Amino acid sequence: MKRNQFPHYMDHKWLLLLLLLIVSALFLLILLSSNLNQPEQPSYSDHQPNHDRRSYIGPEVFPKLPRFAYLISGTKGDGSRVKRILQAVFHPRNYYVVHLDLESSDDERAELINYVKLVGVSNVMVVNNPNLVTPKGPTMIASTLHAVAILLQRTAHHWDWFINLSASDYPLYSQDDLLHVFSYLPRDLNFLEHSSNIGWKENQRARPIIIDSGLYHSKKSGIFWAKEKRSVPASFKLYMGSSWVMLTRPFLEFCVWGWDNLPRTLLMYYTNFLSSTEGYFHTVVCNHKDFQNTTVNHDLHYTRWDNPPKQHPMSLTVEHFNDMVESGAPFAGTFAKDDSVLDKIDKELLRRSSNQFTPGGWCLGKSGSHKDPCLVHGGENPNVVKPTLNSKRLEKLLLKLLHPENFRLKQCK
Repeated sequence: MKRNQFPHYMDHKWLLLLLLLIVSALFLLILLSSNLNQPEQPSYSDHQPNHDRRSYIGPEVFPKLPRFAYLISGTKGDGSRVKRILQAVFHPRNYYVVHLDLESSDDERAELINYVKLVGVSNVMVVNNPNLVTPKGPTMIASTLHAVAILLQRTAHHWDWFINLSASDYPLYSQDDLLHVFSYLPRDLNFLEHSSNIGWKENQRARPIIIDSGLYHSKKSGIFWAKEKRSVPASFKLYMGSSWVMLTRPFLEFCVWGWDNLPRTLLMYYTNFLSSTEGYFHTVVCNHKDFQNTTVNHDLHYTRWDNPPKQHPMSLTVEHFNDMVESGAPFAGTFAKDDSVLDKIDKELLRRSSNQFTPGGWCLGKSGSHKDPCLVHGGENPNVVKPTLNSKRLEKLLLKLLHPENFRLKQCK
């Protein structure tokens, strides 16, 4: 009987089809592997300064830029210094409260208000009804909380971090660098130097009772000391550190609105506390379970102290320039008025010309002329930033601070 060849033919057909599929699959694997082995698209860190981080790859690959809310404060004779700091840290994406205290003249304040109007920046608010501020008194905390309340109420967009600067401080990075680097950080980190090991400050800060005359006088007359001393509190733990802070909006909403009574209780306690700015926020953040794990133990400032330390930090000069740059800190202080090191910072770190804003991706005017190129800007859409290679130093500092050996082990200790 003759055998049927049809099944044998079908076996050959399916075998041929299977071979074609295998060859096709191998070809695709080779193609994919060759694409994967291509050099990666370089990150910004491989680029030269002033390359728009959103120009060569779509913006979806970058995290959302944050917003900073600044308080820049000064006293009598600080008008020009405050203006200079404002120019150095300005960016249309951020918000600014400028406070010249009650000791400043009306002319000094009016000159600052007129400047803000002249350059046409709507995100700068000059406090028209200034506060009387006593150095090392609780009126400094009151003034800070006043500025925070203004920023919470009057800003059109959500901001992420609050930064306080005095007239004797100065930035070491452009805002484009800061916005770029901090865009990669969680928005719940509170930067403040703090410790519960207060040492000599127990007898010099915690136990004495002081009265700030600025709470009830219209002219500055200093601090009065009570004869009695008080015991260290038992219902909460004291923390102290630096007056400079970078704090999150949720934490400051908690301090101002206080759905828990802790912020109000501590505010009452620190009313009679010397240098309350060195302890109030620190004690609040470390005594509440919602915030005590959000702290980064650094104030993001470069300072130098005498040995042994005096009441105030050393005034920084040109001889400290290299050290402050190598520190990676975003800000430094204190500086004497118009010290030559400020010009060096402007030229070498900020690339800022005299009486002009620090340039960034938001500036649309032509550079190289006497007119400030940032007076023509993309204020309606200030999302283009041009970080420089300087930002690598800040990245290095933050990586060190957030390393497991530094981060958790130094929180509220």
